[in-house]
Amino acid sequence: MNTAVLRTEFRLFRREPAAVFWIFLFPTLLLVILGSIPSFREADKSMGGLRPIDAYVPVAVLIALLMSGVQSLPQALTGYRERGILRRMSATPVRPSALLSAQMAVQGAVALAAALLAVVVGRVAFDVRLPQQPAGYALALLLAVAAALALGNVVSALSRTTKIASAIGSAVFFPMMFCAGVWLPVRSMPHTLARVVQLTPFGAAARALDEAAGGHWPGWAHLGVLALWTVLLTAGAARWFRWE
Repeated sequence: MNTAVLRTEFRLFRREPAAVFWIFLFPTLLLVILGSIPSFREADKSMGGLRPIDAYVPVAVLIALLMSGVQSLPQALTGYRERGILRRMSATPVRPSALLSAQMAVQGAVALAAALLAVVVGRVAFDVRLPQQPAGYALALLLAVAAALALGNVVSALSRTTKIASAIGSAVFFPMMFCAGVWLPVRSMPHTLARVVQLTPFGAAARALDEAAGGHWPGWAHLGVLALWTVLLTAGAARWFRWE
C-alpha cells in the first residue's frame, strides 16, 4: 500500500466532521444515552441475569462498523469514481487500487478505534465487564470489520453515483442494524427469528461478540458465517467494481 496515499486519505477523513461523528462518536453516544436509562442498568432475567446495557456494548461496536462500511466507504469510493479521480489515477504511477486499499485501511482503523471507545466507556461509565475472552473477541471483531468493508465495497460496486450509493447504503443499513440487535438483542429474539438473523453477517457478529464478552470462545458456526460472507461479498465486489 502506498503510504503517501494512506496519509492523504487519513487527513481527508479527519476533515469530514460528519463522518468522524457518526463513525467514531455516535455509537458511544448512543450507548451513554441507553445507559442513562435506569432500567438498562438493572439485571434482566430474560437475558440470563445480564443488564441490557451489558448486551448493548457489542451492539454499539457493530453500529460503528456499519457506519464505516455501509455508509462512509461507499460514499467516498463512489465520489472518487463519479468525479473521475480513479480514471485519472490510472495514468499515473499511483494505481487506483492503492486508493481503494487506503480507504479500506482508514475506514477499518476508525471503526476499530470506535469499537474500542465503546468498550472502554461501557466499562468506565456503566461497569460493563471487559470481554472475558479477549482473543475470541478480537477475532470476531476483525472478521466483522472485514465483512462490513466487503459489504461496503459491494455497495460501491453497484452504485454509479453518490446518490445511488446513499440510497443502497441506507437500504442495507437498517436491516443490518436490526440483525445487529439495535432494537432487540439477538440473544432475546424468538428462537426461529434468532436462527435466521444469525445467518446474516451482523447477526453472526452480534452472537460471536456476545459469546466472547461472556467468557466463551465464539461459536465456530458464527465465525464461519462471518468468514463466508466476507469471501462472497469480496468476490462480488471484485466482479462488479468498475474504476470508471
